Amino acid sequence: MKYVYGPVRSRRLGNSLGISTVPYKVCSFDCVYCQLKRTTQLTRRRMDYFRVKDIIDEVRSFFAHKPADTKIDYVTFSGSGEPTLHRSIGTLIRQVKKISGVPVAVITNSTTLLEAGVRRDIRAADIIVPSLDAVTQDVFEKIDRPAAGVRIEEVIEALGRLRREFKGPIWLEVMLVRGLNDAPAYLEKMKRIIDRLTPDRVQFNAPVRPPAEAWVRPVTATTLRAVRRIFGPGCDIVS
Repeated sequence: MKYVYGPVRSRRLGNSLGISTVPYKVCSFDCVYCQLKRTTQLTRRRMDYFRVKDIIDEVRSFFAHKPADTKIDYVTFSGSGEPTLHRSIGTLIRQVKKISGVPVAVITNSTTLLEAGVRRDIRAADIIVPSLDAVTQDVFEKIDRPAAGVRIEEVIEALGRLRREFKGPIWLEVMLVRGLNDAPAYLEKMKRIIDRLTPDRVQFNAPVRPPAEAWVRPVTATTLRAVRRIFGPGCDIVS
């Protein structure tokens, strides 16, 4: 299949059936830790990269032919780029839920949340997993290498708006990269900002697969202990 993949075993979402809504590595980030390597089209442009009908036809075919013993916990919009760059993400979410009867998750790097229309569209999902790897512009640019014009202060503000508008669970994801966002003082700064966003869960990840940049290293066990101390029992270490 071209748009549907899996199901794969997800550390967070159980048996997850993935849906790709954009071509390979079309993204508004070029993250140093990405296991899919460098972004080939760094963009903030939202458009219908694939026809909605083509994606939905594949979803319908999968569920029509799915073996009875294949359990799907979530249908997840993620894939190999930023899924919310697809202009019709709201339509896709609603149609997938009708076809599958399975909860839908959206994994996003948060950049498109600056647009009220995107936040409105993804409210159709059952769970939203946005990311926030940095809370200052310098670290943001070093880790996520965003498309031109993306400001972390605006992303944080948009996450706050999403929290006020979306009544379902929000699991905030943070990727820790050694030497960039793992100092205790920086983690304390992140904690103060994340507390204001009131996500339901905060999930800390470390690179476990070969990253886009060979110099990227996972954080140490000492750092993970600091994360647990600073963020307390409300955080998850996913590695």
